Amino acid sequence: MKKLFFLLALLSMQYVNAQKKSTRPADPLAGIDTLLERILKDRNAAGFAVAVIKKDKIIYAKGFGYRDYEKKIPVTPNTLFAIGSCTKAFTSSLLGLLNKENKLDYDKPAREYLPELQFFNNEMNNGVTVRDMMCHRTGLLRHDFSWYLFNSDSRDSLLQRIRYHEPTAPLRQTWQYNNFMFLAQGMIAEKLSGKSWEKNIKEKIFTPLGMTNSNFSVTDLAKAPDASLGYTLYKDSLIYPTDYYNINAMGPAGSINSSVNEMSNWVMTWINSGKFNGKEILPASYTKEAMSSQMVMSSGMPDPEIPDAHLANYGYGWMISSYRGHYRVEHGGNIDGFSASTSFYPNDSIGIVVLVNQNASAVPGLVRNSIADRLLNEKPIDWNVRTNQARAKAKKAAKEAEATVISNRKSGTAPSHAKNDYTGLFNHPGYGTFEIINRNDSLFLLSPNDITWLRHYHYDVFEGITVDKKTGIDSTQKEGLKINFQTSAAGEISSALIPLQPGLKDIEFTRKSKPKELNKEALSRYTGEFEFAPGANVKFYLKGDKTLFAFIEGQPEYELVPVDKNKFDLKVLPGYSVLFEENEKGEILSASFIQPNGTFKAKKK
Repeated sequence: MKKLFFLLALLSMQYVNAQKKSTRPADPLAGIDTLLERILKDRNAAGFAVAVIKKDKIIYAKGFGYRDYEKKIPVTPNTLFAIGSCTKAFTSSLLGLLNKENKLDYDKPAREYLPELQFFNNEMNNGVTVRDMMCHRTGLLRHDFSWYLFNSDSRDSLLQRIRYHEPTAPLRQTWQYNNFMFLAQGMIAEKLSGKSWEKNIKEKIFTPLGMTNSNFSVTDLAKAPDASLGYTLYKDSLIYPTDYYNINAMGPAGSINSSVNEMSNWVMTWINSGKFNGKEILPASYTKEAMSSQMVMSSGMPDPEIPDAHLANYGYGWMISSYRGHYRVEHGGNIDGFSASTSFYPNDSIGIVVLVNQNASAVPGLVRNSIADRLLNEKPIDWNVRTNQARAKAKKAAKEAEATVISNRKSGTAPSHAKNDYTGLFNHPGYGTFEIINRNDSLFLLSPNDITWLRHYHYDVFEGITVDKKTGIDSTQKEGLKINFQTSAAGEISSALIPLQPGLKDIEFTRKSKPKELNKEALSRYTGEFEFAPGANVKFYLKGDKTLFAFIEGQPEYELVPVDKNKFDLKVLPGYSVLFEENEKGEILSASFIQPNGTFKAKKK
């Protein structure tokens, strides 16, 4: 009897399992187009492309929407997009290849391979290894405004800024994302190979993978016959084109442009332990190590609503997580006008690439998860609906919070100086230089990429409102980045404090008046000997036709930089200047040295 019961129970289970299997569609992606079209519409995206990989084949590839929204030119699987930080896995792979050739040891200090790399202190100089940079555990915060706001065409110049970036955590203690560390990896590859980062990627990865249309620069992207324009969403509904961002110098961290078809070959390589079409592209030992956990990103508990989506670790240029019980390797990418996601599930031999022409878009994650649910035979979650609900909830909360916010602004206050006194050049060696100008009685901050209107907030604090190239100044913007001007003991604007790096004190940019051009005749007025007191003299003289120097006995000579009428800054001494006094005839009578410890006047002999 017991045997009969067991047999009936077993048959019943088989029947149930058969019923379950029979409900699964033969094509797990059946009807997916409708959902993806809905995501495109709900997210107000111009367009995107998606490719799905199974083992060594593309099983689905399609474009949605438009690569050129104004002209209604559709996206195709061959359309080129900027992939942003999805570039990072390419860069670290170069180091994996160098390691295989015994040219590089991950655990040696990075400066052994790149002596030009200087950190904030000797402890970091001696301690930071190549592996530390590959998995973001150097103790350095992002400092992204250093390269984004103050762009450069020179990798060397960007590298020099690292020495001024203060660490916020001990080495290997905390995961902190840092693009500069991937710049350094690219430069290590350049140093050890004698070839540019771009040439290395092309020779070792692009060419063997047939990625013939992929490239590295916005110039090449603009020339490509099937390239997408970039877009941003204005006020949650208006799709505006945005200029390509030239990231060439920071290229190893995020400059690759590619298509979902060509990125699929890259993903196949990882799914197949470094091989493509049976040929080794990357060492299997490297791929295994790169997509395994090297550093804990987050130690938080799983989301109670989705308990089987957890784990947040980092490998080499890859993020590691558990998605609904499946091991997932992925990386996102964001750069002006574009968002991207490259992901694969190595134990399931499945990969998904999503490229979107929308700035900071939710589309890549929505599309990836929606497809993964079906391919992994998990009960589909309507991620689009969840995101819509979360978005609506966040908007409501933000509106309610806005109504209760008590502004810190002190009404009825005024700047301590005239507007012209705030003008000039402001510099931080770890960031760069910006200029403040007075235009039509309004202050503007000019950085290499943007123009920002400075709206008075209170006292000597102004808030920056970006001047959009298409929409101009949005004067209704309630809050902007605060810029706090500092005054020296001499009563002059000496610096500007700006909160550019969360987790650190405000970055201080030292003021330097903008040099003025003076010819030999104009400078000659200031030459001669001046007397502070009997026996204490200063001599002013010219070198060449355009450079004025000051010399006080017992001190080095000082180069003077003209910054205003009759006023010069000492080039190598911030906060020190010379102000000449003239009579009604324009004859120079005296020279006052303005210093932090006082003003010292010398009369012309």
